[in-house]
Amino acid sequence: MGLNQWRLNGSLRKGHDGLAALVQSALKEDPFTGTVFVFRAKRADRLKILFWDGTGLVMAYKRLEETTFAWPAIQNGVLTLNRAQFEALFEGVWGYPLW
Repeated sequence: MGLNQWRLNGSLRKGHDGLAALVQSALKEDPFTGTVFVFRAKRADRLKILFWDGTGLVMAYKRLEETTFAWPAIQNGVLTLNRAQFEALFEGVWGYPLW
C-alpha cells in the first residue's frame, strides 16, 4: 500500500467525492489505486485520510485535542511515507529515527 500525504487549501471541508476530485485534478493521481492520501488542516491539529479499499472510497478524520501533528518537511508539495512513518504521524508522534 502506498502512502502519500498532501496539504491542500480547503481540503478538510471536502467529502469523499471532493477529495477524490482534488486528488485527480490538483495532484494528477488516481484516488482509486489503494494509495492513502493524507490531508492536514492549516493548524496541523486535524487530518483527513482518503483511500480506496477495493469496494469504495474510505475517509477517516482525526483531531488532536491537546497538541498538533508534527509534520515533516514536504518537498515539491509531496511527501511519501512508509507504514511506520504514517502510523507515527497518525498517532501524533514524529521524529527520529523515522526519518
